[in-house]
Amino acid sequence: MTTSTYTVVGMTCGHCVSSVTEEVSQVPGVTDVAVDLASGGLTVTSNTPVEDSAVQAAVEEAGYQVAGR
Repeated sequence: MTTSTYTVVGMTCGHCVSSVTEEVSQVPGVTDVAVDLASGGLTVTSNTPVEDSAVQAAVEEAGYQVAGR
């Protein structure tokens, strides 16, 4: 298992968290997604390493930005 962490900016509510969770969960190989609204933290767990660009694209699809890793 591989775990990666990111910082997402622009989230302001529970709906934001749900949107990011839903989009990132659809990235192939992702097995778990945890989003912390207060810190903007995004933890992605996968069976094999997932490309950062794929996670970033999913976050952007949800309408937010990845500020860093």
